[in-house]
Amino acid sequence: MLFNSFEFLLFFPLVTLLYFLLPHKYRWFHLLMASCYFYMAFVPVYILILGFTIVIDYCAGLLIERAQGATRKRWLIVSLIANIGVLAVFKYYNFFNHNISGALNELGMHNHLPYLSILLPIGLSFHTFQAMSYTIEVYRGHQEAERHFGIYALYVMFYPQLVAGPIERPQNMIHQFHERKTFDYSDAASGLKLMAWGFLKKVVIADQLAYMVNIVYDNPHEYQGLPLILATIFFSFQIYCDFSGYSDIAIGAARVMGFKLMRNFNYPYFSASISEFWSRWHISLSTWFKDYLYIPLGGNRVAVPRWYFNLFVVFLISGIWHGANWTFVIWGALHGTMLVAENMKKRFATKNSITFRLPKFINILITFSLVSIAWIFFRADTISNAFYIVKHLFTGLSGELHTILDNITSGKGVIINTSLNKWTSVKSDYFWSLGLILFLISVEYLNRKKSIVMFISERPFVIRYFIYLMLILGILFFQKSGQQQFIYFQF
Repeated sequence: MLFNSFEFLLFFPLVTLLYFLLPHKYRWFHLLMASCYFYMAFVPVYILILGFTIVIDYCAGLLIERAQGATRKRWLIVSLIANIGVLAVFKYYNFFNHNISGALNELGMHNHLPYLSILLPIGLSFHTFQAMSYTIEVYRGHQEAERHFGIYALYVMFYPQLVAGPIERPQNMIHQFHERKTFDYSDAASGLKLMAWGFLKKVVIADQLAYMVNIVYDNPHEYQGLPLILATIFFSFQIYCDFSGYSDIAIGAARVMGFKLMRNFNYPYFSASISEFWSRWHISLSTWFKDYLYIPLGGNRVAVPRWYFNLFVVFLISGIWHGANWTFVIWGALHGTMLVAENMKKRFATKNSITFRLPKFINILITFSLVSIAWIFFRADTISNAFYIVKHLFTGLSGELHTILDNITSGKGVIINTSLNKWTSVKSDYFWSLGLILFLISVEYLNRKKSIVMFISERPFVIRYFIYLMLILGILFFQKSGQQQFIYFQF
């Protein structure tokens, strides 16, 4: 079930209302059944995959806690193999099979392994990683094994964050399902406001930008220069609004019922470095890789070459996590390379006592530019398309800019040349997209200085609810027609 669907507009208030009406001892069952229904609205049979991993990990948690010595690690390995095995079959089997076939063909040999005609289960990587964090934390002694099977199943399947996160740790979530929740007006109000902001980011901003991005990225060889640059910038904001919008809706929906999910985004495009960007973007995944891969590899407590290797490998695997396609592998490798280069630069500056620093605003622009270039590989359908876009980003750019300036100074308007006119045949969509980006940047900049929600809450009743009404009407009237699936559902 999509958050941005009519079904969810009925599902959410009904589930929430029944949750508070039911006695505490039945609430876990209500939420579990609601979560099952929510997930089965996509492909019903795939609930069996979730059921399989839930049973395995629930039993593994109990066995790990009871076992001693090396036996504990064996049960952990059983759990990890089950989870990674499901990912390998459904997400990566055909990818590796295709590449093996290509390699064998080069050698004059044939690959006889069959291809599987299966769909990737929605959100498989998210709930698999959440399940893995449970058995790892039980093994480390940071979490007691959950005895209540239904509560553990709810931890994995809790509908707000089931499909696209945040990826929660058991220490944060499991105890909340045992707690007796009472309706809290402030939680409900702040949760609904956060949901509204998430819907605005998704159905108004992200979906509008998606329309513009798809025109260029679906046929990149028809464009060069400015259209490629602008479409790439548009995608940077599209994926942010799409994914952070989902997180806002998820966190807000859970908060209405009294549950607290972790923050997943913290104004990432105001980052002044790549390392800062990854401390602000998809925080639940970044911290997952840090705690369960980067630190076990040795983190930065090793020799410098090994430290750089650890950084690169973590982001390479992060790229693979995002998708079974070489474009995602390159995207992860680019971020790994940029982080290594950034740390090499810091070490060189420290060693040579170099104190020169660019203004923060310039560093933010540089970081955004690097992140946006990497997004090209994330968005492009094929490697060849991605390299075409990178190669032709600046082709003819000087001539296009010269034409723009001539048109402006001669009073002919801003719309530009044949290449850009081909993309912006509907001028209102082009300027509307730019306006939405400026609106987003302005809101987030102001919100970093002082909470806009708090500012609005301090206004008189009439003004406060007029703003809320305008927000709702904006979502209803300015949303892009047609339901658009969230980008991260494919992962």
